[in-house]
Amino acid sequence: MDRRKALMQIGMSMGYVVAVPTFMSVLQSCNNSKTTTWIPQFLTPDEGVILIGTVDSILPKTDTLSASEVNVHVFLDSFANEVMPPNQQDQFKATLNQLAVNALESSEKENISDLTVEDIAPEMLKALTDKKAKGVPFAKKIRDLTIWGYKCTEYVGEQVLAYDSIPGQYIACGDLDELSGGKAWSI
Repeated sequence: MDRRKALMQIGMSMGYVVAVPTFMSVLQSCNNSKTTTWIPQFLTPDEGVILIGTVDSILPKTDTLSASEVNVHVFLDSFANEVMPPNQQDQFKATLNQLAVNALESSEKENISDLTVEDIAPEMLKALTDKKAKGVPFAKKIRDLTIWGYKCTEYVGEQVLAYDSIPGQYIACGDLDELSGGKAWSI
């Protein structure tokens, strides 16, 4: 065998070794099916179902995306796991569990996985408005964290609020309706 041919074949085989995995990853990325599911880090799967229903009852889908569609529930789970002190973590879980119990009783369903946003929303409303509601000490904090998490998402920052990726001149006393169409500015 000739030295040139040997070097050429070695070069081609190295090219195939590099190109095949890249080509396969390109082909696999063309798949439109979404197979990713959220696995809670801090909460149990049942508490995760309740959390999704709770955030969607606070911020449902309207002309904008719902809270779960922008992954607020994932943020809250991570926030509870990494930031909240242990006493707040316990209150967070206790509130979700009590909301689950109340929703199961009022909807007459047996499994938490069968609960929908329509089942959880009235219970969350009771927890927020009824001063005599027991077992839901963290309901207002969940509402506040949900709104905060929603407002901090990329979707809300760029699609809902007024957003200028390259800020222009500073106009101190301009009319908000004139400058941003009446929308608050995204940071």
